[in-house]
Formats: sequence, structure tokens, C-alpha cells
Amino acid sequence: MTERRLSSDTRRCALSGQVAMVTGGSQGIGRVISEALAEAGATVVAASRRAEDFLSPAGQRIHGRRLDVENADACHTVVASVQEEFGSLDVLVNNAGIAESVKFLEMDMEHWRRHHCIDVEAPLRLVRAALPMMLERNQGRVISIASIAAEVGFSYVTAYVAAKHALLGMTRSLAAEFAGTSLTFNCVSPYYTNTPMAAAAIRKIVAKTGKSVDQASAHLLSPQGRMIEPDEVAAMCVYLASPSARSITGQSIAIDGGLSATR
Repeated sequence: MTERRLSSDTRRCALSGQVAMVTGGSQGIGRVISEALAEAGATVVAASRRAEDFLSPAGQRIHGRRLDVENADACHTVVASVQEEFGSLDVLVNNAGIAESVKFLEMDMEHWRRHHCIDVEAPLRLVRAALPMMLERNQGRVISIASIAAEVGFSYVTAYVAAKHALLGMTRSLAAEFAGTSLTFNCVSPYYTNTPMAAAAIRKIVAKTGKSVDQASAHLLSPQGRMIEPDEVAAMCVYLASPSARSITGQSIAIDGGLSATR
């Protein structure tokens, strides 16, 4: 069988003509995903609390839209506005989320509800808003940024773990229900990722405990001895959004340096 290689130009054009929206798309993992999708040729909308346009490192424009995912009406409105302005919404990346820690016996129901509102209900609303046009066009990719916490449990983050399990369950159910279409639904599930949020968490541990930075960050490292980089997550999102991934649906793809294989 002849080996086939994709040129860099082909990779850059993999999503040409596609319209993508990334929630939480202006910072952290979401910003890197937005940039990667744009560099692959997509028209990208970064929907977040901070509505600002920005350029990818390669110079592609990314369109900022204001979105508070806790606002149910706003989720429907932003999808409708993207579809109206750009003619379609082909790739939806549910990236916005929270992960706050608290001991189980100290957790109140507001903590529980907020995690489910942001980490599960917002993706559900966005999918419901985007799906009719995707089905009409028989074209669409829904990619949700979950976590390996969607597969296993962790101490002190019960609400977060439960919400991510629910997000994965929803993704698999959607994949089953719409298996007869060309739409796909997948989760990308990273371990701790090297973002400003992770750096802030490490600083907080250092300040509270007096530990060194290395000591404070030790539990954030994968079995490979490092944190996951945002571009690794973004690259998987680009692949799942591409025609090459048309048969991949209902999956949770772990990017965890082998952690899930050892638990």
C-alpha cells in the first residue's frame, strides 16, 4: 500500500469553508483551540465573557462574541447569531467550564448546581441550538472538552467529576441517537494542562503550604513527568473536526500521558 503524506498546505486547508465556535475561546486551552482551528482554515468564533477579536500566531482573524454560558438564553442567541452572520455552524467546541475543589461534607448545593450548569447544561443548550441546522445540512462536529475525570474519580471535586461524567454520557448518547447521520460527537479528555489557571493553582498551593513549586506541581504531572500542553489538546480538536475523523464518534479521547492506563 502506498504511503500517503499530507502536505503542510493540505493540513492548513483541512477545515477550509467550515465555521467553528469555541466556548471559553479567548484564553487558556480555548484560545489555543481557536487559533489551531483558524490555522486549519476554519472561520472561528471565540465565544466568552470577553468579546474581543484577536489574531492567531499565523495571522488569521478570530471573531470574538460575548457569551456567559450560565445564561440559557445567551447560549441560543449566540448560536443563532453565528449561523446568521456566517451562514452555518459546522464545528461546536464546548470548552468553557469550571473545576472548583471542596471537601464533600463541606459542599453546598449551589456548588453542585453551578458545576452542572456550566459543565453540562451549557453544552446541552448549545448543542440543541446548533443541531437543527447541522441536521439540515447533514454536516457537523460537536467536540466537548471533558477530562479524565469523566472516566475516573478524584478526591475533593465531586461536583466536577459528576458533571464531566454526565457530559461524556450525553456525548455518547448523542452519538448513538444520530449515528445514521454524518454528524459526530466526541469528548477530548486531558489531564492537568499547562495553562495560566494551572499556574495560578500552583502558586496558591505554594502560598498556603510553603511547598516549593516542584512539590506543589508534582500531583499535576502525568506519568510522562510533565503537564499536558494546550497545543496537544488543540491538535486533537482539529483532527476530530476534519473529514479524516468522520468515522470517530461517541468517543472520549484521553490526552493524559498514560495516566488512565495506570489507574
